[in-house]
Amino acid sequence: MALIASISGIRGTIGGRSTDGLNPLSITRFACAYAFWLRGRCGLSEVKVVIGRDARLSGDMVNRIVVGALLGCGIDVLDIGLATTPTVEMAVLENKSHGGIVITASHNPRDWNALKLLNERGEFVSSADGQAILKTAEAADYLFPSVEELGHYTECAGALESHVAAILALPYVDTEAIRAAHFKVALDPVNSVGGIAVPYLLRALGVEQTVGINMEPTGDFAHNPEPLPANLQGLSELIVQEKATVGFAVDPDVDRLAIVCEDGAMFGEEYTLVAVADYILTQKPGATVSNLSSTSALRDITVLRGGSHYTSAVGEVNVVSKMRDVQAVIGGEGNGGVILPDLHYGRDALVGIALFLTYLAKSGKTCTELKKQYPVYYMSKNKISLSSAVNPDTVLEKVKQLFATERLNTEDGVRIDMRGGWIHLRRSNTEPIIRVYTEAGTQEQADELALSMVNKVNEIL
Repeated sequence: MALIASISGIRGTIGGRSTDGLNPLSITRFACAYAFWLRGRCGLSEVKVVIGRDARLSGDMVNRIVVGALLGCGIDVLDIGLATTPTVEMAVLENKSHGGIVITASHNPRDWNALKLLNERGEFVSSADGQAILKTAEAADYLFPSVEELGHYTECAGALESHVAAILALPYVDTEAIRAAHFKVALDPVNSVGGIAVPYLLRALGVEQTVGINMEPTGDFAHNPEPLPANLQGLSELIVQEKATVGFAVDPDVDRLAIVCEDGAMFGEEYTLVAVADYILTQKPGATVSNLSSTSALRDITVLRGGSHYTSAVGEVNVVSKMRDVQAVIGGEGNGGVILPDLHYGRDALVGIALFLTYLAKSGKTCTELKKQYPVYYMSKNKISLSSAVNPDTVLEKVKQLFATERLNTEDGVRIDMRGGWIHLRRSNTEPIIRVYTEAGTQEQADELALSMVNKVNEIL
């Protein structure tokens, strides 16, 4: 069983021996480490933390342990219950809390869960803060409070309603245009909190016709929860059958958005950010940011709209940092993650849906027609599993040496830019793998680039 403690949070499989996986002991250890790190950071006697969770099967168990650990460390807990990751992030700000914990393993399968750690801005903790929390967990040198100083627990309602109200208040969201378009929207929230949040949002936007599959938030995912084309065939068939205008799929914590066109074809998760950014740039020109593994199409449309495009290392915290540096009007990641600073600095599928529907309504186009106006790139996404004996950094260093004469970016792993495409290799923060992303002008070229690189890495291994 796996346990991965990194700056991206504490992620692991449920079950196994006491030294393995995400179990009551490891959950308590890291929750306490976060609590005492936060108390030291704040320097206050009263510290408040918001927690929320997705609907996965282990969520209730993990939630109860986290709550108990925080209370035992003298932390006041505001529990917003079943909630999307962006909803928890916004609740931290709304409640003027000192931090937050999202209990979700995002796109990982049903046997995984995780603690995603937030700072007082409702953003993922920085790399330096993440390392400090891990060191605190390793030392485990705590002075626990007395019974008079235990934290207080409060169930907090209305977080989703506040989140959606903030989305509707954005000047870029036009509910009248959406209502007048009479859209029929198909959904696949993969049996998690999207089954609660997305229908609520659509009703608030004025969408009167919705159909869906896997709507019940049971946590027993009907398919692999990552919103990739291979996992969305059911949604594709539903759209054609119901003659829907568009289909939306989200991951279990609703920070990633995949769009399916009216004919059942994939809009492309890489193009979620491209389309939404294109719309925002027509309303508010400026800079955009995406990570090194995201499509070049965002760069192209940003330049076309008179803006500047910047890249960052992979990971929401890195994208947000770069967005702050360049004062970007929008940014995100090519996995369907949209970050709109005017709302908050976090990937948010709900605001992505609202902006896309507004753009679709105002354009008068179908999804297929909208997609055709963007530069065409094709991507291949692969991964190479590593044994525990292999150091991925050693492998990446050898790749750098092999391609030393090419144009390299080593900010996050190795990105090799060449005529006709690029290759990006990086170690995962959440799994023992090396990810290999490629992009080119045709799918065949992208696949060939990926295959050649995977073969080279396997030779190194």
